[in-house]
Amino acid sequence: MPPVHTADAWLRLALLAMALAAVPLAWWWFRQRRQPMARRLAALTALTLFLTLDLIAFGAFTRLSDSGLGCPDWPGCYGRASPVGASAHIAAAEAVLPDGPVTQTKAWIEMTHRYLAMAVGLLILISAVASWRHRQVLPHSWLWSLGTLAWVIVQGLFGKYTVTLKLYPAIVTLHLLGAVTLLALLVIQHASFTRRAEAPIPAATARWLPWALVALVMQIALGGWVSTNYAVLACQDFPGCNGDGWPTMAWTEGFALLRELGHTADGRILSFEALVAIHWTHRLFALVAALAVGTVAVCLWRVPGWRRPAAWLAGLLLLQVLTGLSNVVLRWPLLGALMHTVGAASLAGVLVSVIARRRFSASAGS
Repeated sequence: MPPVHTADAWLRLALLAMALAAVPLAWWWFRQRRQPMARRLAALTALTLFLTLDLIAFGAFTRLSDSGLGCPDWPGCYGRASPVGASAHIAAAEAVLPDGPVTQTKAWIEMTHRYLAMAVGLLILISAVASWRHRQVLPHSWLWSLGTLAWVIVQGLFGKYTVTLKLYPAIVTLHLLGAVTLLALLVIQHASFTRRAEAPIPAATARWLPWALVALVMQIALGGWVSTNYAVLACQDFPGCNGDGWPTMAWTEGFALLRELGHTADGRILSFEALVAIHWTHRLFALVAALAVGTVAVCLWRVPGWRRPAAWLAGLLLLQVLTGLSNVVLRWPLLGALMHTVGAASLAGVLVSVIARRRFSASAGS
């Protein structure tokens, strides 16, 4: 069992987070120090949003490089603030299993992900405190900032249990969905600071927005379930699956949520048919999500003032199709897999941005 984290280790981790957050904070303060508070907080939120997208990308890299257990305790590494202090423990684990989950490289990948997460959390905390202090001039925005702060704490717990429960598939998938939710909250928070009059979106188009978002979130969840269960290569051709137009599948086994990685709910090894079911379901539902998001993109393109987000939706949707195909045809290339994850999160961000801008524009005009 890894050593218990001491007060000294916690202090060192906090100092590391502050040091990492200090760089973007200094840049933000220098650029925005003479701007009104709402604009300053909007800029800080945009900066945090960018770093959160980077965090999602690095989290995907951590998972795809099998580094999720590079340090098998939390929040530090074998009770230390960095792999440097834990080098003896890591070397001992690596000597037993040279290609196992714990190596020097994997430990640094995992801890870099945690350091970036702590820095993002600190930026969100600073934004929430500043919003609270200026709540008289920002009567609604501070609530979104506090909501984002509350959620980043929940997301931190998902990160903890991802490690301590040894990559339990349901927790890992919830961690991915939590990251997308955090991104969405930051998008809404930014829109609340920059609310302005927007061109009205016709009711027929507006009705598609929440349905497209629901379909996209469900597809992201299915994609997370595919990645978490390493089912990407369960079907190795397209459009069929292993030479079959409708492969043999074990849906009940594949979508049992309460089970350990690689095992069924009753402890048996997960069958190949279960992995095929996971992969095939994600592929089939991609048609539904693509139809919903594509419809929104086409409808928004026809609305004056909304062509830019429509173009982003169309471009990101095309990227998702291409990277999804590359994951199958090119046997799960790392770059393609990373772009597929970032593209999905970006699609969600753009959709939420459209919904939030429409909502805050309506409230600003009333």
